[in-house]
Amino acid sequence: MPQMSRVELYAAIRRDHRGGMSMRELERKHGVTWRTVRKALDSAWPEPRKKLPPRATALDPYKPVIDGILRGDLDAPRKQRHTVTRIFHRLVDEHGADVSYGMVRYYVAARKPEILVESGKAPLEAFVPQTHQPGHEAEVDFGDVTIRLAGELVTCYLFSFRLSYSGKAVHRIVDCTYS
Repeated sequence: MPQMSRVELYAAIRRDHRGGMSMRELERKHGVTWRTVRKALDSAWPEPRKKLPPRATALDPYKPVIDGILRGDLDAPRKQRHTVTRIFHRLVDEHGADVSYGMVRYYVAARKPEILVESGKAPLEAFVPQTHQPGHEAEVDFGDVTIRLAGELVTCYLFSFRLSYSGKAVHRIVDCTYS
């Protein structure tokens, strides 16, 4: 049997509890502790996972150095900018860093676009969600559709209606004329 999600588990516990099962029976049946049963009965939704703080890495002391190199490259001609390999070798040779190339590569890949935005040389990405009020907006369209009906080509008129809030659509053939 596949592992069920916590939401499904909570729903199953509540359903069995409404069916008359005791707390102990729920614990045994679902293989959970009494705390989990109590949480499932108190709330329909499980608590969200806690975000752990980022762990310290060997690269942390050298991040300001890398940022300085990347900021210095903003005004440099394209051919004179530092590659990730060059940044890595500078960290090892000049600063004695004991870091892997992959750590440097991932940090530079994430940090370079941020530095470009901070300096004003790249546009800030933005997302504007579309929101529609229920019943306020809809799209209507008419069009010709040619279909083959009983071996004959028939031109029909299609009515299309779509509600913007729910995305539900209705399509109807209105009138057909034989060609």
